[in-house]
Amino acid sequence: MMRAWEVARAWFDAIVLEPGREMRWSFLPPLMVYFAYGASGLTSVVGTFFVKDYLDLSAAVIAGLGFWIGLPWALKMPVGHLVDLMWRRKWVLVFFGAGLISASFLIMFGLATRVVWMADVMSVTAWYVLAALLSPCGYVVQDAVADALSVEAVPKLDETGAPLDDETKRVLHTTMQTLGRVALIGALSAVAALNITLFSGIDSLPEAAKDAVYGRVYLIALVIPVISVSGVLLAMVQQRRQIAALMAAGLARTEAEAQFAPEGGAVKPNWSYFIGGAAFVALSVTLGVSDIAFAQELIFAGSFTIVIYLMRQLITVLEPAKARALIGTAIIIFIFRATPLPGAGATWFTIDELGFDQQFLAVLSLITSVLTLVGMFVLRPLMANHTIVYIVVLLTAASGLLALPNIGLFYGVQTWTAALTNGIVDARFIAILDTAMESPLGQIAMIPMLAWIARNAPDNLKATFFAVMASFTNLALSASSLGTKYLNQIFTVTREVAGPDGTVTAQADYSHLGLLLIVVAGITVALPLLAVAVVQNSRLRTTD
Repeated sequence: MMRAWEVARAWFDAIVLEPGREMRWSFLPPLMVYFAYGASGLTSVVGTFFVKDYLDLSAAVIAGLGFWIGLPWALKMPVGHLVDLMWRRKWVLVFFGAGLISASFLIMFGLATRVVWMADVMSVTAWYVLAALLSPCGYVVQDAVADALSVEAVPKLDETGAPLDDETKRVLHTTMQTLGRVALIGALSAVAALNITLFSGIDSLPEAAKDAVYGRVYLIALVIPVISVSGVLLAMVQQRRQIAALMAAGLARTEAEAQFAPEGGAVKPNWSYFIGGAAFVALSVTLGVSDIAFAQELIFAGSFTIVIYLMRQLITVLEPAKARALIGTAIIIFIFRATPLPGAGATWFTIDELGFDQQFLAVLSLITSVLTLVGMFVLRPLMANHTIVYIVVLLTAASGLLALPNIGLFYGVQTWTAALTNGIVDARFIAILDTAMESPLGQIAMIPMLAWIARNAPDNLKATFFAVMASFTNLALSASSLGTKYLNQIFTVTREVAGPDGTVTAQADYSHLGLLLIVVAGITVALPLLAVAVVQNSRLRTTD
């Protein structure tokens, strides 16, 4: 009995208490910026119902819009390099990002509350697209600064002033990146709980009252950019206090300020990043406003080429073995994230056919975020003691298994299980159980790679390294959106659309959804496992 207690105590210490001991006050500013990004989930539920109720867009078109929304993340390349160049004044970029995010929320508030003059300027759909694009642009800018702050937050010296050893720095970087994901998921948990309250009883409200609730959500969301701005202000205060303490200890101001400058001296502008970013913007805008066939595909191909070129330049500063390992790891993560999703049709089915309302979707969101948070602590030893390849293979197998309940819900398994359990195991029970099992998987794969970058990137190019690698892996999400669009064009899913007078203009048709779910599950398992097999049997083999 005593032995079991000792094992349990050791497990609790490693899982819960150790990250707390490794926490530093300097970690707080980047955690606040990451928290603000996670809090953006406050508008996810209202956004889903706004699109479904007010915009006559097909699932394929929404998937295509997801492609455009994901593209700003490829701009982390020039933004990240700009952060390195503006190291002492990087806080300015957070204010700029906060302005973009605030503008997006204000536009959506106007649409939700039916502000009259907006429809006279341009269509509701055009306003929605503008808001959908402004928000990720703001988060991209803030995320690039948060990555830089997360590196700056890890101390280089111990309490006695001696340099920290490599193992201690590795642990602190892993903790910082883990806590960054914890802050993000913790914010998702908080806003999911808030959504449950905000959407309580909304089904019984008239349309005008629903619009008011939607508008209130977007007004509350204006707190999000305030949090991120507060984070960088706190970082400035912390740094000034530390500089003052060093000066009080006898250092000159220049010497004290040098303690917070990147090693290796000032960063010289690498115009390739800005030229590549400008080429990306020019390509995207030119093709985006044209009627050229396959514009999204051409933009993706061009963006991919630009990112690969910049990655090739960047990894030349690494040792050959590390460069090859980084390339192999990035390829595996890219394929893992590039697998397609079922698209909006699956959510429409749960709303129309299974009766999942706004409040229940908020409950699912809360379960997802809370269990992801718990899973990140519980699986922390797994991430610390196993390679990225091992983690990706494990998550891929789990994703395939956890796709089965959703497939079963489409084919009516809940009718059978409810009959056997006196109504206990119904559609909502299965959805909650599946969400509970799947929740911890999404964020796990990125943590080891982020920690690897933080440890191995040159000290004066941390933000650039984060940005270029993030651009590469985030392009995978654009590839995922393209794949989702293609599958939704093959397996067409439509929901019922009614005009203002109640006249039905489009009928619901979910007959192809089952096959769509099966194909997506198959691709989700096959592609990552194939990527692992190819990479691990090549010169790009990774053991980190």
